[in-house]
Order: sequence, then C-alpha cells, then structure tokens
Amino acid sequence: MKKRLDDFEDRRAHLANLSDEELKQKFWDLANEIVQPMLELGKKNTSPSIERSVLLRMGFSSLEAKEIVNGVIDRGLMGKGAGHVVLKLAKEKNISTRDAGVMLVNGQCWDEVEKLFAKEGVSC
Repeated sequence: MKKRLDDFEDRRAHLANLSDEELKQKFWDLANEIVQPMLELGKKNTSPSIERSVLLRMGFSSLEAKEIVNGVIDRGLMGKGAGHVVLKLAKEKNISTRDAGVMLVNGQCWDEVEKLFAKEGVSC
C-alpha cells in the first residue's frame, strides 16, 4: 500500500492567514457557488412528474394531477408550473384551489387560464 503524501500545509497555504470569521464566510461563498447552478436548473426546468408531485401536495389525487398536468402541457404552460396554473385560476375566480383544479380536470376554464397567462381579459 502506497503512503499518501502529506501536502496539507501546501493545500491550506492560501487559507492560513484568514480569521475564523473569514474562513466561515469563504465556506458559505463556496457553498453558494456550488449550489447556484442547481437552483437555476430548478427554477428553469421542470418535468411532468415534478408537476404531478406539486399537485399531489396540493391535495389532488394522482388521476386528477395527471389530467391537470396533461392540460398544462397541451397548452404550453409547463414553464409556469401546474400548481401555479391552478392557484392563479383559483385567485382569479375567488374559489379554492381544489375547486379550480377540479374545473380544469373537467375540461373547464382552460381558455381562461390561457388568457390569464397571456395577460388578456378573462372570460369563462
């Protein structure tokens, strides 16, 4: 077995003169640098399974969630998020998110949803 070279002192030379507070700040700066690309991916990318999961947590059944997500995909609204679609419709109609989602499952108000996201007038 080969013995590992002890190069700890060489590797830490650039950190040797930092205070505890500066080391702590450097740690958090590096941690944020590592995590930032993952956050960006999460903000810009989604999938049907993620959107169904969101709807399940909002109280919809898996069959309802699937129908809502399919409707969102069919209308090119995936980037908005299925939960956001349901929530925006509920707020616009002043009804519960459950009622809004059920309306979408039943094929109702999709035109209104498209208009809401296109920032046009509302009619259902």
